[in-house]
Amino acid sequence: MTDYPQLPVGRPSDLLGRQIAGYRVESEIGRGGMAVVYRALDLRLDRIVALKLLAPELVRNDTFRKRFTHESRVAAAIDHPHIVPVFEAGETEGILYIAMRFVAGQDLRALIDRQGPLPVGTAVRIAAQVASALDAAHDHDLVHRDVKPGNILVAAGTDSDHPEHVYLTDFGLTKKSLSLTGFTSVGQFVGTLDYVAPEQISGRPVDGRCDVYSLACVVQETLTGLPPFQRDDDMALLWAHQFDPPPPLTGLRPDLPAAMNDVLAKALAKSPDDRYDSCLQFVAALRAAARGGTRDNHPPTQVNGRISTWSPTAEPPPAPPRWALPVFTGLVR
Repeated sequence: MTDYPQLPVGRPSDLLGRQIAGYRVESEIGRGGMAVVYRALDLRLDRIVALKLLAPELVRNDTFRKRFTHESRVAAAIDHPHIVPVFEAGETEGILYIAMRFVAGQDLRALIDRQGPLPVGTAVRIAAQVASALDAAHDHDLVHRDVKPGNILVAAGTDSDHPEHVYLTDFGLTKKSLSLTGFTSVGQFVGTLDYVAPEQISGRPVDGRCDVYSLACVVQETLTGLPPFQRDDDMALLWAHQFDPPPPLTGLRPDLPAAMNDVLAKALAKSPDDRYDSCLQFVAALRAAARGGTRDNHPPTQVNGRISTWSPTAEPPPAPPRWALPVFTGLVR
């Protein structure tokens, strides 16, 4: 096996000022188990980018390197408003890197941590944009396999009707790049346990419905502040994903329409065949349930002479958020 130099990722200052490919590293902006992300200057085009550097143990895997480069190029070819653009992916001096757009905003993990459960309208808007990105990837035969709040970036939107613009990141680092099952050759699990689909856990083949499951886990957390399953250890959590029924949304948010429970239960079905066929189908059902359900403390109202169970004033339109927050880009954690 080829001998690769060790990437100095122990301290944030190790790479500062260093040139990698055509990029000069300026500062660290995020790190996880498989990658470190830096703010860097593209010396060729004089623009700021997010430069993601992969962990050395992944670089030493020849199969991973080939698949990573191929799938990163496929991801870069997807032109979609809700997928973080990938400018370049490659290998230099034994370092695997991805250069991406530098997105100003925060990730959904930080948003939930700061604000707690989000209003239904906000949660559905965010889910719809992520679903659109995922279905576009599925059309290119890419399955994300690690949909989670940390891989969903929330930037400022254009106006009060579109308060946030959402990006999904980390294509090219998942799916076949690591292995055909849920584990790498060194035994590291691909995916985040709070959001992992049952078929990933058991090592069965996956398709886009795997991402439907993970997106449903994210939606549940967006609405309640918690992912579907809470267990004391990892093995119990893996068991719950495979065998335990998900708790109803209304158990933690009794103000939500009861019809949303059925939508989440279908999206979180143990068998992919029992889920929605696409992420946008799931979100369409979620939106319909939110609009058609009864909310506590808001009695049925007359709309055009007919009884409606949805009060137009139950949730006022949100004001545009102020995104005076740090810059993040997603990475596998």
